[in-house]
Amino acid sequence: MDLQKWIDKGYELIVDFGPKVLAAIAIWIIGSIIIKSILKGIRKVMEKRAYDESLKKFLLNLLSWTLKIILIVVVLGTVGIETTSFAAILAAAGLAIGLALQGSLANFAGGVLIMIFKPIKIGDLIEAQGELGVVKEIEIFTTKLLSPTNKEIIIPNGALSNGNIVNYSSEGKLRIDLTFGVGYDSDIKQTKEILMSVLTSNPKVLKDPAPSVNVSELADSSVNFAVRPWSTVADYWDVYFETHENVKIALDAAGIEIPYPHAVEIQKQG
Repeated sequence: MDLQKWIDKGYELIVDFGPKVLAAIAIWIIGSIIIKSILKGIRKVMEKRAYDESLKKFLLNLLSWTLKIILIVVVLGTVGIETTSFAAILAAAGLAIGLALQGSLANFAGGVLIMIFKPIKIGDLIEAQGELGVVKEIEIFTTKLLSPTNKEIIIPNGALSNGNIVNYSSEGKLRIDLTFGVGYDSDIKQTKEILMSVLTSNPKVLKDPAPSVNVSELADSSVNFAVRPWSTVADYWDVYFETHENVKIALDAAGIEIPYPHAVEIQKQG
């Protein structure tokens, strides 16, 4: 008798919920196919418009989860679960999580702004939040830099997007500001020619913009020259160090005196 009762009860459940469950399964399958098609189409559009890889992945993941949540709500409604209550629970949970993770949400928003407005991209040499390094990776919450000493620097996107960013790579070339001093007995014209020759003979120094050499200061113990070569970002340090070395060699070869930096102080002490 009890067995028959359970059989009848099961039959009633099948009759009542069977069609709804089948409809929910069908909606889930069809909805999943539609979502994949939508994401595939959007991915193609992004590839044609050459979207940044970080931005592309972020937007596709965000859209995928949004569409899946909508699909889940529709499926639950088809089965008979009250979706308004479900939505209210999600909203309450979202508010609680949002209050608990305000800093993370600020970093998330900062990541979105960076990906949309693109003040920086992977491979750029930047200075931000007191740090200098090459952009290694732009994530949703943080940006990773690689310092000149090969250290990984992690900066929260909230602080990064709200602070000053100096992008050394955006224009593709940098000016290197150097100063060299020679004795007052040195011939200014000859010195300028030697310094310019050092710059023009270095293949890593750009011809456009052209390098410049000018007298910048008549100091206590030297005539100082402002030497301004240009280089690509990748060649910056090579040009910096090579120019110092080659200038010393060239001036020594010409017999032009390079005053000792502290000569005046030494004389005063004597």
